[in-house]
Amino acid sequence: MSDFAGKAVVVTGGSLGMGLACATRFAKGGARVLIVANDKASTEAAVKDLGVNVEGFVGDVRKAADMQAAMAKAAEAFGGVDILVCCAGIQRYGTVVETPEEVWDDVLDINLKGVFLASKYAVPEIRKRGGGAIIAMSSVQSYASQSSVAAYTASKGGINALVRAMSLDHAADNITVNAVCPASVDTPMLRLAADIHKGNSTAEATLAAWGKGHPLGRVGQPWEIAEMVAFLASDKARFITGADFKVDGGVMAKLGIVLPE
Repeated sequence: MSDFAGKAVVVTGGSLGMGLACATRFAKGGARVLIVANDKASTEAAVKDLGVNVEGFVGDVRKAADMQAAMAKAAEAFGGVDILVCCAGIQRYGTVVETPEEVWDDVLDINLKGVFLASKYAVPEIRKRGGGAIIAMSSVQSYASQSSVAAYTASKGGINALVRAMSLDHAADNITVNAVCPASVDTPMLRLAADIHKGNSTAEATLAAWGKGHPLGRVGQPWEIAEMVAFLASDKARFITGADFKVDGGVMAKLGIVLPE
């Protein structure tokens, strides 16, 4: 594939899970990719696996100086930034009563403030290139929530709102801004959750059970999410902005109330 030849892409949270799948998709499409993540080992491994057109930056999306430096590195190494994909995120559990303030701050800082800071320093670089695209990784929990995920759900709802605001603010710059909202996807984060909540079962059995909650009968795969991200970043999607897209195996189409047999 060469659909992103000549493009410069920054992916935050790009060393694992859906972020890595996005970085892989763009690299295979001919783009030059900067993977931004806070874990040195996984960042170096991803860069090594993906090849010569991929570079890494170890930084924290919660820190303005790190995001400014990441975009500066992309501009220096690639000549600019065309596409920003914000995938950095964490999941924590608890009601508002149970959630410690520091946990709330961590979730909102990484999941939501991370999009703000990455975009803050990416937009001027994208503007220099005559336009481009920003895609933020949200969740179906921006529409409807599980129980005991107060901070996570708040952060994802905030992403959708921020995307709408940025789409208006930067439309004149020819920058499209959209959100992708997956349901359960087979990532290290989901596997960790399955291990936490497996009870007397196994993590694999728990994943399979969660998959059955989706009308398609399974959890998603990271590459399936990356394909939606790639579409929104492509020239085919230049009239799409300020939108949020469910990639959820039909889970949001399904009511919990069922008719008796």
